[in-house]
Amino acid sequence: MNPTIGIPITRREMLRQCACGFGSLAFTSMLASQCKAAGSSGSDPLVLRSPHFPPRAKRIIFLFMHGGPSHVDSFDPKPLLERDNGKLLSSVLSGEQAAPTAKLLSSRWEFKKRGASGLEISDLFPNLARSADDLCLIRSMHTTGQDHGQAVLNLHTGANRQVRPSVGSWLIYGLGSENQDLPGFITINPPTLNGGPQNYGSAFLPAVYQGTPIGSENVPLEQAKIRNIKNPQLPQSMQRRQLDLLQSINRDHLNRAHLDHQLEGVIESYELAFRMQSEAPKVTDFKNESDATLELYGINRGQSDNFGRQCLLARRFAQRGVRFIQVNHAFKWDQHQELVRDHERNAAEVDQPISGLLADLKSLGMLEDTLVLWGGEFGRTPTAQSGTDGRDHNPNGFTMWLAGGGVKGGFAHGATDDYGFRATVDKVHMHDLHATLLHLLGLDHKRLTYRYAGRDFRLTDVSGNVVEAILAG
Repeated sequence: MNPTIGIPITRREMLRQCACGFGSLAFTSMLASQCKAAGSSGSDPLVLRSPHFPPRAKRIIFLFMHGGPSHVDSFDPKPLLERDNGKLLSSVLSGEQAAPTAKLLSSRWEFKKRGASGLEISDLFPNLARSADDLCLIRSMHTTGQDHGQAVLNLHTGANRQVRPSVGSWLIYGLGSENQDLPGFITINPPTLNGGPQNYGSAFLPAVYQGTPIGSENVPLEQAKIRNIKNPQLPQSMQRRQLDLLQSINRDHLNRAHLDHQLEGVIESYELAFRMQSEAPKVTDFKNESDATLELYGINRGQSDNFGRQCLLARRFAQRGVRFIQVNHAFKWDQHQELVRDHERNAAEVDQPISGLLADLKSLGMLEDTLVLWGGEFGRTPTAQSGTDGRDHNPNGFTMWLAGGGVKGGFAHGATDDYGFRATVDKVHMHDLHATLLHLLGLDHKRLTYRYAGRDFRLTDVSGNVVEAILAG
C-alpha cells in the first residue's frame, strides 16, 4: 500500500521508490555474493570482529598519487645520478634492459637531511619534510605492470588482470565496521581511469564491503556529494515507514528461507544507508572547524585548497570510526614531459595538506593508531624522456612511505641501485606491502581468505611477507 495515497503497489515498485533515499550502498548490496563472510557473526556482515592478534593500528588513510611520482626527485637521493647526468644508462649500469639511447637525468631539486633522524627528502616537499621524523620510507618498492592500468589495479587489489577485491574491502571483511552509521570504507574523489570502480570494489566479496565514493577526480570536493543521500520527495519519517514495511517482507522471506546470505546483506545495507542520511552530512560539514585548522590544511589557499579539503574530510571520517579512507590526487603525476613544471604544481597541491594531516593527527593523539600510506602505482626512470624534461614509468624500483600506526619514524628501508632504476636491497613487492598493512591492523594475510569458485582467495594471492624491519618496537 502506498502510504501517501492509499493505492496498492507491487513489491518491485516499492523497492524502486524506497531505494531513492538510501544511498548507493543500498543498490550495490543487492548484488552481494551468496557466500558468507568467514568470521562474521549472526546476520550482520558489518559487525565488529576480533583481529587475529593485537593490532598496532585501527585504521588506514591512503593518500594515492595517481600517475606515478618520481622517487629520484622526492625521497630517493642519488648522488651518482647528479655526477653522471647526461651519460648513457647502459654505460654506467651494466646488464639493464634499457633503451640504448637512454640518458641519465639528474634531479632538479636538492636533497637535504631533515629532522633529528637526518632522513633525506628533496625540496619538492618542503612542508612534508618537517615531518621527516614521522615518516617510514620504503625505497625498494617494485611491482608488476608497465602501464598505469595494470599497476593501479595491482596497488589496489593485488592483481593486475583478474577482478579482485580491493584492500579496503578485505579490511572491512576481516574486521567489520566500527561505526554502524557510516560505511567502513570510503574513497574521496576516486579516479575514473585505470580500473575506475574496481579500485574500490569488492569483486566476489559481498557488495556490502565495497567502498563508498564521494565525488570523483574531476569534481572539486566542495561540490562533491554522496549520491542519493537525501530523498527529495519524502521526509525521513515516511522513508522509515516504507523501509519498515520492506524490511518486514525481507525478514519474512529470510525466516522461510532459513539461510540467504545475499538477503542478509541487503537488509543490513538498507539500514546502514538509511542511517547515513543523518550521520554523513555532519561529517562533511566543516563549519565548526577553526580558521587555524583550515589554514593548517591549506584550505582557502589556492592550489592546496581542494586536496586540503580531502585530507581534512579524511581526518573527520577517521575520528568517526571509518576504517579505510582513501584520498585521491587526480591523474596528474604522469610526467613524460614538463617534469619540473608539473611535479612542482602537483607537490604544491598536496604538500601542505599532507603535512597538515600528519600534524593534526599527531596533535589529536590519533597518529599512534592511524596508519597513513602515501604513494603512486610506480615510480619514474632515472633517464630522460622527451628531451631533458620528462621521465618514463618505472615499476622496477620506487618509493612509498608510511607514518604512524606502528611503523618506525625517521626510517628508510631498502634501496634501489646507484641510479634509482631498480630495487636491489631488501626489495618489497606490492604483495609484501599488502601483507604488512593487514598485519598492522591485526590480520594475518594468510588466514584472511574467502572461498569463491571452488578455491580460497586472499589479498596477497600465494605470496607476500610482512616487512618486519619497518615495524616499531
